[in-house]
Amino acid sequence: MTLREIVSSILLYLLYLALQILVGHSVVLFDYAFCFIYVGCILVLPNEISMTWLLIIAFVTGLIVDTFYNTLGMHAAATVLMAYVRPNIVSRQIDVPGIESRVEFTMSELGFGAFFRYVLISVLIHHTALFLIEASSLALIVPTLMRIGASTLLTTISIILIQFFVRR
Repeated sequence: MTLREIVSSILLYLLYLALQILVGHSVVLFDYAFCFIYVGCILVLPNEISMTWLLIIAFVTGLIVDTFYNTLGMHAAATVLMAYVRPNIVSRQIDVPGIESRVEFTMSELGFGAFFRYVLISVLIHHTALFLIEASSLALIVPTLMRIGASTLLTTISIILIQFFVRR
């Protein structure tokens, strides 16, 4: 990676985290749809990053959000799970011929369809883990499933809208 790409990735990471901490916590629709924009900072990290660094960054990101939300590691666990399955999602969902390590995960690079599938599946995995940990019981399965679906849609739409305004 060049210095410009590193600085760009760091600034984009900080943008997603700042949006989550300053704005995302107050975006709640009907007490079912929660916006967790911060997962976007893990999703747009370059493909050439090693799995070790990806998991460390995901863990630290989750801990930062846990600190502001007072959730005792729930976000860290869900974010690490999402980062762990990210290479499998990339290899199975992104239809870029000859995908190599220099692919950037942006809408302009992948196209709308591939980027939408990538974000939707990743956010669904994250939110499923997060809300199942939060519920900690299958007695509340219907409201939990409603929260997973509504929050996944809201977060996916938010990340895609941000991509329209962010250029690399």
